[in-house]
Amino acid sequence: MRTVPTVNGVAAVPSGPLGPHDLAVLRVLVDNRGRVIGRSELARRAGLTELNHRRCDSILVTLRRSLGATAIRTVRGRGWMLDPDTIAVAIALLTH
Repeated sequence: MRTVPTVNGVAAVPSGPLGPHDLAVLRVLVDNRGRVIGRSELARRAGLTELNHRRCDSILVTLRRSLGATAIRTVRGRGWMLDPDTIAVAIALLTH
């Protein structure tokens, strides 16, 4: 039986299943919490360099749908970073 990860008693359940690429990008964002990470670095660290360079964008859309619209901050012209309030939920999803 599968258990649902929780953070402070609140279910940490994405709106849909997260695939391996989604989880890889989420892992990079968690590992770089508090830091803006650009598209090329994100793709490289997540192992997505063989895919279209815009694939990171679509993965970020998926993660925002799953974690909430404000979970990933866009820093115009620089990249993205995980919102500090989302880190606990993201870690719960990665370790479950």
